[in-house]
This record gives sequence, structure tokens and C-alpha cells, in this order.
Amino acid sequence: MLYIALVVAAGVLLFLFQKKSPAGTGKSISPEGVFYLAVVINAFISVILVWLFRKIIDRRSFESIGFTFEKNGAHAGSGFFLGIFILCAGSCILYFTKNLQWTDISFNGNDLFIGFGFMVIVAFYEEIVFRGYILNNLMDSLSKWPALGISALLFSLAHLSNPSFSVAGAFNILLAGILLGLNYVYTKNLWFGIMLHFTWNFFQGPVLGYEVSGMPLKSLLQQKIQGNELITGGKFGFEGSLLATAFYILAIVAFLWVYEKKYQPFIQAENTPVAN
Repeated sequence: MLYIALVVAAGVLLFLFQKKSPAGTGKSISPEGVFYLAVVINAFISVILVWLFRKIIDRRSFESIGFTFEKNGAHAGSGFFLGIFILCAGSCILYFTKNLQWTDISFNGNDLFIGFGFMVIVAFYEEIVFRGYILNNLMDSLSKWPALGISALLFSLAHLSNPSFSVAGAFNILLAGILLGLNYVYTKNLWFGIMLHFTWNFFQGPVLGYEVSGMPLKSLLQQKIQGNELITGGKFGFEGSLLATAFYILAIVAFLWVYEKKYQPFIQAENTPVAN
């Protein structure tokens, strides 16, 4: 029901707002405007449905999906800086291999503010749906790895209708879903995923000038991409590149090692009763 509602809402918006204006002016709302409207309405529907499902079906509080910030500040910080690091490192590689040029700087406070707020909304609602609800509920009936894999696959499939969607893009979003959910598997907390999701989208699009999952957005830096699209990501954005694939895999392996070798034993020790 959740996915049906989201798809119907997006479809109705695209149909209504891409039509010519009835006044005969020949104007229509830009694809960017349609995209913003569709995502905001999808976000509203998603959060309401998750809230209802938690209250009525799961009989648990909405907050229990993982909003506790206490003891999770370090996880939030690592997610925040990981997104920036991957994009900056990948962009430097593309720049020095002459696959990327920045041609201009176009500062517009309104555009940057809108991009910031929009990416906050996207990060929150997608993490609430895919990690807070889907992954959380799957872990109630499956072991953590199948649950993580299924939630990541659904996350990738949810982007099928994005412009310039490719096999590389689909695989990378699958990897992104694994990376975003990996922390949740161990902590049952959303802040790592929210922060990583936000900085990835915000710095990829409104700051560095890439498309975000195929959507061209107004940005601070104006760029020119050239070369093999498997290396650059092409019109899908950096997350459609093999560079992103490599960084995702390295991050997954590194964080998995940290959680298994360092974090998990610490949690187990913390929860072990002390003998008198």
C-alpha cells in the first residue's frame, strides 16, 4: 500500500503539472519544479503512513524506529563526513584525470537554501521508510543480512523511474542501501543514515553540480563532465559511476569491520550484567 500510494501520487503530479497552462501562455512547470512537488508530497504520504503503521499495525511508537540521538552523535558525525569525503575524493580523481571541469561559480542564496531544505526532507523521509520501517520490520522476522539485502534492493527499485537510470546506477544505489542500513543493523538508529544521505545528496547536487539520481538541480558549482560514463556517472550523477562503486564497497567493508570487531563487542560488554 505504501508503494502504491507513492507511485500514484508521483504519477498524478507529473500528469497535472507537466501540462500546458490553461490560460494558453505556453508555459509549463519545469521538470525540476515537478520533481520537488512530487518528492514533497511523497515525503508527506510516507511519513504519515509509517506513523499509522507503527501505531495501528505494529503497536509501537513512531519514535521507536530510531530517533534517539543520545549515544549516537558519533554515528551521525561519521555519516555526515563520509558523504562529503567520498564525493570530494571522487571529484578530485575525476578532475585530475580530466574527466571533470568546473566552469563557473553561481551563488544564489535562495537556490542553495531550497536545495538544502529539499535534501533534508529527502534524507529524513527515505531513511524513515527504507531503514526505519522496512529494514526494522524485516529484522523482526529475518536475520540481519537477508533483511539488509532486501531493504537495499527495494531502495534501488524505488529509483527505477529516475531519469538516465542505468545498470551501474541501480547497482550503486543497491550498495548505497547496504551502506545506509549497515549502521542501523547494529544500532537500530537512523542518524548515521540520515546524515550520510543528506550530505551525499546535498554536496553531489546543489554544491558540486552533479545530477542527483538523474535529476539536474541548480548548483553552486557549474561543471562539465566528459569521458566514459562508466567512470563519470554521466547524466545519472556521480552515484552512477564505477568510482562510486569502489568507494561504496570500501566503505561497506571498513564499517563492517569496525562494527564486527570493535563496536559489537563493546555493546555486548556494556549490556552484560556485572557480577557481585
